[in-house]
Formats: sequence, C-alpha cells, structure tokens
Amino acid sequence: MMVRLLAYALNADDALEFGRGLSTEDEGDLMQRDLTGAIRRWIDVGLPDEKSLRKASGRAERVIVYAYGGRAVDLWWTKNRDALERLQNFSAFAVPPDASQALARLAQRTMQLSCTVQDGHLWFSNATETVAVECSVLAQQPV
Repeated sequence: MMVRLLAYALNADDALEFGRGLSTEDEGDLMQRDLTGAIRRWIDVGLPDEKSLRKASGRAERVIVYAYGGRAVDLWWTKNRDALERLQNFSAFAVPPDASQALARLAQRTMQLSCTVQDGHLWFSNATETVAVECSVLAQQPV
C-alpha cells in the first residue's frame, strides 16, 4: 500500500487513479486516462509479470514499474531486463529495501501523512518520523 502511495506521489496528476486491486489483470495499480478513456500511464508496483507489462505497453502511452522487495528486485530485473528494455514506453525504478520498510512503519490505521517531492526525491512524514526515498533507475524512456 505504501509503495502505491509513493508511486502516486511521484506521478501526481488530477486524472491519476488507484486500480481496482490485486486480482484485476486488465489494469495497473495506478492508471491515468485522458478524456477519451485512452490510457496515458499504467503504473505497477512490486514485481509484475513481464508478459502483462508487454500487454500494458501495447495499451498505454507509458508503463512504469516501481519494483520493491530487496534482492528479489535484482533477480526479477535480471530475468526480465532484455524483454522489458525493448519496450519503447517502459520505465522501471527500484525502491530501496530500507525505504520500503521505513514506509511500512509509517502505515497506521488512521494515518496523516505529508509528502514532499523535489527532483525525483521524496519525503513522507507523519507527526514523529520522516522517511526519505530515492528510487534508483532500472530503465527509463524519455517522456
């Protein structure tokens, strides 16, 4: 959930919406559509299947992944890199393990967070703690 919030903050737009959930394969974790309903941005978090990302690439202007999970990210990227780098509209970023764990600690039943984004750096804060996040670039296509 917190990495979805991170992805939302880094891609903030009035038209950006959360997807319907984990069991929905026909949409991303976050989606941005234009006024005609065409998909401008398809954003997934975690370690999505390469086949589903190729399918998303054919449906959306841009496909973005925020991968997290420590060593699993390295294994996922090694396995899928060649296929995903061929996609003209694909970008992927790795969320550092310590940052994703710190974000998880911020999650509360009734949380109030503030968020600052500047030059790709992100800070989430609650009343007592601030978490800084800087994602590393795995693949990035020009905007």
